[in-house]
Amino acid sequence: MDRKYFDRDPSHLKSTPFGIFTDQAGYEPAARKLAVMPFECETFSAVDADGNTVYTGKASHHGFDAASGDDVYTADLSALSREGKYRVCAGGRASAPFEIRHGVYEPVLDAVLKAFYFLRCGCGLDERYAGVYAHGRCHTENAVLWDDHSVSLDVTGGWHDAGDYGRYVTAGACAAAHLLYAYRMFPKVFGQQDISIPKEDMPDILTECKYELAWLMKMQREDGAVYHKATTAMHAPFVMPEDDREQLYVFPVSTIATADLAAVCALAAIVYREFDSELADKLSAAALRSADWLDGHPEFINFTNPEGCNTGSYGERDDISNRFWAYSELFALTGRQCYYDKALTLADKVVSLSALGYSELGGLASLALIMSGKCGDELESRIKSAFAQRAADLRALSDSSGYSVAMHDTEYCWGSNMNLMKNGMIFIIDEYLNGTDSFEYAAGQLHYLLGVNAPGISYVTGIGEFCCNYPHLRPAHADGIEKCIPGMVSGGANSRPADPYAMEVIPKGTPPICPEAEPQYQVLS
Repeated sequence: MDRKYFDRDPSHLKSTPFGIFTDQAGYEPAARKLAVMPFECETFSAVDADGNTVYTGKASHHGFDAASGDDVYTADLSALSREGKYRVCAGGRASAPFEIRHGVYEPVLDAVLKAFYFLRCGCGLDERYAGVYAHGRCHTENAVLWDDHSVSLDVTGGWHDAGDYGRYVTAGACAAAHLLYAYRMFPKVFGQQDISIPKEDMPDILTECKYELAWLMKMQREDGAVYHKATTAMHAPFVMPEDDREQLYVFPVSTIATADLAAVCALAAIVYREFDSELADKLSAAALRSADWLDGHPEFINFTNPEGCNTGSYGERDDISNRFWAYSELFALTGRQCYYDKALTLADKVVSLSALGYSELGGLASLALIMSGKCGDELESRIKSAFAQRAADLRALSDSSGYSVAMHDTEYCWGSNMNLMKNGMIFIIDEYLNGTDSFEYAAGQLHYLLGVNAPGISYVTGIGEFCCNYPHLRPAHADGIEKCIPGMVSGGANSRPADPYAMEVIPKGTPPICPEAEPQYQVLS
C-alpha cells in the first residue's frame, strides 16, 4: 500500500462517512452493479447528485470474507439504469460518488494506455502530450556491457519498468504482447482511441507498442541472442528520470529473453503488416534470428543478478513456456511445420496452457496457435478446454469472495493487482474462445481494481474520488506535483509487507494473510 494513503488516515472506514464500496469510475447502464458494505445492514438507498433518493432495496448478507476479514453485505443496484451521478447510502455511511452512463470506462481505458507513454525512456515528454508531467530527456547515454566495459551499446528507448528506471526484456515483451493481443481481439475499440500521444499512421495502441519494440530489437545481438536487461548497477533514488545519470549497463543474454523477443517480434510482425510493411519485415527478421539462436542453444540459460547489482532480476525456473510461446508465434507468422512440431512438443511440458504472466507464458502461446487459424483440432480443443477450466476455477473463487475477486489467498503478493487483472483476462479469453458468459466475472475484477475492495480505494491513479496517489513509482514522489500521473495501477494488497513503514501502521495479522507469509522488505526510498 502506498505511504500517502496511510498519511491521509489508515482508519478512514471509521472516521469518514465512506465505508460502502462501489466502482468509483461507475457502471454501464445495463450492467450488474453491486455495492459492498462491510457492516451489518438491512436496507440501502441510492441518492443522486441533488441528494434525492432514486432507488431503495434490501441488502443481502454474503457472509465472512476471509481475504479481507470482513463480514460482508451487498447492495444490488442493477435495476438502476438512468444515467447520472450517485452515491449508495446505508447505516449512516455513504459510498464515494460514481457515474452510470454509456462509455463510462473510456476515460479509464485511455488513462491506463497512456500510462505507457508516461513511462517512455530515452526521450523527453513534450508538454503538448504530457501536460504538467512533461520532463526532460533521460537515459540517453550509451550503455556498456556488464561483463566487458569496453563494449558500448545504444539501448535508448523503451518503457521504464513499473517502479524503477530499468528496462527488462521479459517483462517488456509480455506487456507489449498483452497490448498487441488486446488490439487483435478488439480492433474496433482500439482503432478509434485517441490518447493524445505523438501520432503515426496507425492506432495509438500500436504507436505506443512500436516504441517498446524498437528498444527490444536494440537488445538483440547480431547472432540473434538477446541481452536480458538494461539498467544501472543499483536502483536509482526517488528522483526524476532525467536526474538518474549513473552508468547504464547491458546484462548477459538469457534464453528466456531471447525466446520472448522472438515471440513478441513474430506477433508484432503479423499485427504491423497492415500499417508498416517495412517495420513488419524488420520484426520478422529479428524473430527468425532469435529462433535460429535458440535452436543452436537448447540448454536453459537463466539470469541472476551478478554481485554488485540490485535491480530487478526477472529470472525464471526454466524456459519451457518462453520457447513454447516463441515457436507458437513463429508458426503463426510463417506457417512452417518445424515450428508447429516444436510448439506441440512443448505444449505437453508447459505448466499451463492459459498462463498470461511474464514468467509463465503458455496462454500467449495458446492465443498465437488459436488465432493462427492453422492449429490442429486436438490442440485447439486442449487450449479451449484449458481456458474453460481455469475460468471455471476462477468463477468459483469469485463467487466465494465478498468482493467478487477471483484470487486465491496466495495471490495477494507484491504486485497482486497483476494477478487480479491476469485472471480478469482469463475470463475475457474464455468468452472469446468458448462463447461462455464470463464477462460479468471479468467486470468484477475491474470493479475490485476501481474501488470494490476492502481498503475502499481505486487502485488506478486519477480515477475516482478516493484513489491511489503515491504508488511505488519514482516520478510520483519526485515531480513535486500533488496529483499523480493518471492511469498508473498500484501493485495492490500484499500479505508480505515490502516496506518497514507499512509494518508500523498495519497491525500484525491484518488480512489478507497467506500461509507462512513473512515480511519481504524492499527499499522504497
